[in-house]
Amino acid sequence: MNDLHIRPGTPYELNTVEALLRGASTWLASRGIDQWQYPPHRDRISAALEQGVCFIAFEGDAPVATLQLDEFADPEFWTPDDEPATALYLHRMAVRRDAAGAGLGARLLEWAAGRAASQGKKWLRLDAWKDNEGLHGYYSAAGFELVRIVDLPHRRSGALFQRLVGQPPVANG
Repeated sequence: MNDLHIRPGTPYELNTVEALLRGASTWLASRGIDQWQYPPHRDRISAALEQGVCFIAFEGDAPVATLQLDEFADPEFWTPDDEPATALYLHRMAVRRDAAGAGLGARLLEWAAGRAASQGKKWLRLDAWKDNEGLHGYYSAAGFELVRIVDLPHRRSGALFQRLVGQPPVANG
């Protein structure tokens, strides 16, 4: 996977992003994980595409992953004490299943950390599904630390992770 290219998606690629997210949703469901078991938030994805903060990773001409990277610190999760402006926030990262297992996720995280560093940020942050322990382990192995779990009755997400952007790459799938 040396031919990886990441660029902002365009509004015309909404269906591509949705297909990547639906593929991840189907895979999660097949493993008994209830994360992302709803239609993708088309309005949020469209807005992210319009703002240039939804990215698509390509291997050659084939889309293999998507992620959103922006400055939005969800106020239900990140408090003023967290200094939200010191970070970029990763949302909706999904890798096409036939491209998984070759380190693509780790490469996307490194790319996102590099982008955060280039913008003068200290942290790369994300929130994950509270009860997806496999995902928690994945992010921990990728150099993220669990900040806390916010347990809101109306939200399933709330495991907050962050990573200093200057940390070296890790080998992870």
